[in-house]
Amino acid sequence: MNCAPQDQQSGQPLSQQPSQPLSVHAALAGKRVLITGSTGFLAKVVLEKLIRTVPDLGGIILLIRAADGVDARARFDSEVAASSVFERLRAERPQFLERFFAERVECVTGDVTAPGFGLRSSEFASLARRVDLIINSAASVNFREALDVALSINTFSVRHIAELARAAHAPLIQVSTCYVNGYHKGDMHEQNVAPARGALPRHPGGHYDLERLLQRLGHRIGQIKAETGDPQRLARRLTSLGLAEAHYYGWNDTYTFTKWMGEQLAMHHMRGRAMTIVRPSIIESTLQEPAPGWIEGVKVADAILMAYARGKTSFFPARRRAVVDIIPADLVANAIVLAGAEALAAPAAHRIYQCSTGSSNPISVGGVIDRFVTEARRNWRDYERLFYRAPRHDFRVVSRPAFLLMLRASGFAASAWSGARRALGAAPSPALEKVRTTRLLATTFSFYTAPQYRFHNTRLMALAARFGPDDLRRYPVDTSIIDWNDYLGRIHMTGLNRYALRPRPACSTAAVTAQTTPLPVAAPPPAALEMR
Repeated sequence: MNCAPQDQQSGQPLSQQPSQPLSVHAALAGKRVLITGSTGFLAKVVLEKLIRTVPDLGGIILLIRAADGVDARARFDSEVAASSVFERLRAERPQFLERFFAERVECVTGDVTAPGFGLRSSEFASLARRVDLIINSAASVNFREALDVALSINTFSVRHIAELARAAHAPLIQVSTCYVNGYHKGDMHEQNVAPARGALPRHPGGHYDLERLLQRLGHRIGQIKAETGDPQRLARRLTSLGLAEAHYYGWNDTYTFTKWMGEQLAMHHMRGRAMTIVRPSIIESTLQEPAPGWIEGVKVADAILMAYARGKTSFFPARRRAVVDIIPADLVANAIVLAGAEALAAPAAHRIYQCSTGSSNPISVGGVIDRFVTEARRNWRDYERLFYRAPRHDFRVVSRPAFLLMLRASGFAASAWSGARRALGAAPSPALEKVRTTRLLATTFSFYTAPQYRFHNTRLMALAARFGPDDLRRYPVDTSIIDWNDYLGRIHMTGLNRYALRPRPACSTAAVTAQTTPLPVAAPPPAALEMR
């Protein structure tokens, strides 16, 4: 029996831990990396970083679902290659970028939610022979997704990804979210997470056995579909089912519940194989690369910021002193690259890394709000797509009981005023829309603005320390480099204004007000809290 001391996470004897520094270039040169979710925000940052910093990469394979008759290559050309994330490479090395796209980016039309991705068995086997590393970034980041859809994308698809990883003998990097920690409280470390409430059986391998739970959920979904003919009512019932099940087992929403189940399936189906889970916290715009502030779409904090900028909300339930965990997208991409290089150079069974700021460079909810509001009041004209006029009110955070009282009072007053306006033939009061927006934002995001735990990234920092100084400069993951005043007060708002929002229509103020960018019903992401 081998009684040598072992690393608690990987199970690898400490005597076998690499003594020489790891190298991204040495690990990835000549290798072929398959990436899922490449039309999404985070995957684009990873893709750009790999192309720019590992120019002799063997190739990149992108698994992209066909949509409306458009195949993978066409979607890559229109949704990925054309992205502003490649502006730096287009300016610095345009010919290299075009050659890389043409010669070393392979697009495979397939669906991660289908067994074998919907490919013929011969096509799947051929794909497996071409893959050296898999980065699974595919996810539905709608917090309130219908349960069947969330399970299909965030949970069951992991089985299909793991099947390819096993066939290819390739390490799997599974992108998850720190918020799989659910309703737990306190210090959250880089380890497997137990349900905070309902009990589930533990597998001898250490992960949780989901077979009976998934069978029960599938049966309940089937019942609801058989009972409900109206598509809108069906979606509402499946959304309610997802939230009810998530709350029962100890998660705030369907997204984090199904991502946790995805982690368990990854651990189950990759038993004895190299597999790394990378958990980002709330992903926002890039800190440095490929350009400061690069972002795509409206993320978690941005939905609230936009509502404030457009005068649609001025108060929110949160705890000012609570540490909110925001991580720039490029630091997450760097962690994924380092994890991939480690998995290729020093395979071990399972590793978990958290990309977070709460333990190393914390910022409070109040600190985030103060920086946004201060910059908005000073320089709102610099953000012409975000602010159509000077902010008129402070943004307040209040306790949840106070929030409910304020919302009830505001709603009553707005409804009464709107009723009076309608009786006079006028349009409903804008105050009613403000109340509805505030309620929607609170329903979707308030869990993340009143956190009761702090994420730790000790293992990620230990991983970074195993790389040489050149890689540490090229792929920083140390969040102490973030200057929150500069990042939140300038970089992020500039990036949001430039990359995520459409130009302001050149028309009258009244028309502009009618054409403001609509707020999302839920985070587009983790992460994604994206939140991933």
